[in-house]
Formats: sequence, C-alpha cells, structure tokens
Amino acid sequence: MTIALRYAARSDVGLVRANNQDSAYAGPHLLAVADGMGGHAGGDVASSVAVAHLAPLDDEAHGPDEVLSELGRALHSAHDELLARAEENPELSGLGTTVTALLRSGNKLAMAHIGDSRAYLLRDGELTQVTTDHSFVQHLVNTGKITAEEAERHPQRSVLLRVLGDFDMDILPDMSVREARAGDRWLLCSDGLSGVVSGDTIAQTMREAADVDTCADQLVQLALRGGAPDNVTVVLGDVVEVDALPDGAAPATTSHIVGAAALERNQPTLGGAGAAARAAEHTAAVRADADPDGTAPADEDEPAPRRTGRRIMWTLVVLVV
Repeated sequence: MTIALRYAARSDVGLVRANNQDSAYAGPHLLAVADGMGGHAGGDVASSVAVAHLAPLDDEAHGPDEVLSELGRALHSAHDELLARAEENPELSGLGTTVTALLRSGNKLAMAHIGDSRAYLLRDGELTQVTTDHSFVQHLVNTGKITAEEAERHPQRSVLLRVLGDFDMDILPDMSVREARAGDRWLLCSDGLSGVVSGDTIAQTMREAADVDTCADQLVQLALRGGAPDNVTVVLGDVVEVDALPDGAAPATTSHIVGAAALERNQPTLGGAGAAARAAEHTAAVRADADPDGTAPADEDEPAPRRTGRRIMWTLVVLVV
C-alpha cells in the first residue's frame, strides 16, 4: 500500500503579541512546528533557523533506517547555528526554540520533539497526545507534586527544561519512529493552541473537520476566540492511501511555510472584531501613545533557562505502534 500526506499549515500572531515568533513547515514528507523565544529580536530568528535546517529533508531520499539520524543531524546543525548567532550578535543572546517534527519515509514516520510544542494523533476517532512537554510543570506532574489540572494554572507553566539554542543545559530531544496508517490525522501545534483550547475541543474539531485546511482554520479560530495571548500555529497532516484516491485527487507536492520563517511573515491577526480583538487593538493603541518613537523595549518572552549552553546530547527511543 502506497501512502501520502495531505497537509495544511496556519500561523497567527494572536491578540497580544507584537510579532510572530512561531514558524512551521508542511510538505509531502515533512511536518514541523517551532516556537521561538528570546525577546523581540531572537524568537523569530530561532524558529526560522530551525525550519530552515529541517526543510531540506522534505524529499524521498531517506530510507526507513535513516530518517531518525537525518532528523537528529538537522536539529544538531540548527542548534549549532543558534549558538553561533548568539556569540556573533549580543542582541540574540538567549535565543532558542522548541521543535516538533515528523519526517515520512514510506509508511514510517520519524518524530523529533523538544520543548512544549505538541504532536497529537487522531486514530480511529480517539485523540492521543503523542509528545510529552519538556516543561517544569510537566516535571512536577510526572513526580506527583501537582496534578495535570493544577499544571494548567501553574504560574511557571511556561518555563521549559529543554529547547534548542543559547541556554545552559543539555539538549535531549525525544526521537521515535511510528507507523503511518491510512486514516490517521496528525496535529502539530505551538502552545498558543494547546494552552488555550481544551483537549476535548481539539479532539472534537479534528474528528468533525472534513479536511486538513478546514481543521487548521477552525483550530486557529478557536484559539483566537479564547483570547490568543500567544502566537498560534498549527500543522495538520492526513495519512491517505494513494491507490484509493479518486482520479484527479493526487496529494499536493508543494510545501507551505508559515509564521516567522515565511516571506510574508508580518501578517495581522485573523481575530476579527470580537471582544478579545478589540481589547488587543486598545492595548496596541495605548502602547503607541506611550512610545510614539518605538524606542521602548519589547515585551519580555515567557521565562526561559539560563543562556550559554554548549553541549548537545541525543537520546534515541524507537517506538513502533
């Protein structure tokens, strides 16, 4: 059986942030989301660098035994570039990014994950969160200090324990291989979605949406209706059986890049005229009045670990399900 991916990618700056620091990629063989951090100057650079190193993998040249190592090398080179940029430009000190990526080879999907962006799998109507957040609150949950419900409201829920970039930590991405089954629907997203929209609502939307484009649009709109305090980025991928497709319905072969890595990256929010959007416009107007010359420092990002990391380590866990 020959399979392929139908895919869609969307990114919105949200209703609070001044710029989009997320980047995402969707193509015939590669799906990826990166959520950058490091202040106004660094976050968008970091996520763009990650996507730039992953994008060349979007081809058919990878055998099933090579996909994990290819992903690992791409993350390693992205990490090295982020360190080099931080050393060359002090304004980029402390830049970093999460990465969650899927690379297809035949009917196998290799996954690399670091940070708190997420991958979800809808299979046979059941939604599963495939990734585990590399966050302080998830560590507290894992060790029984707090419950999952308490983690959702914890004041340090944005503190990450693993990311790519200029931080004083060992970098340990989770690496795995899974079977791609026809009928599966994958979602990769930044925490701008998962931190606002409940898992039940995400599951219902993924079950009911007729196609990946509709699903992506609906998920972004749900985050916007919830106030969208952060950038919102989603990548959808449907696994389809090529031989079962109707004539003229061949899967797409062009790639989509959205967010900070896109050529047209400074896009306004699609939040519309709702109450949250009006509040965001008011906040922007107040900022403009208080800083007409645009010289005030940018809003601080979510807390991040200390900078100047120099070591990178890799763990490999192969899962076949």
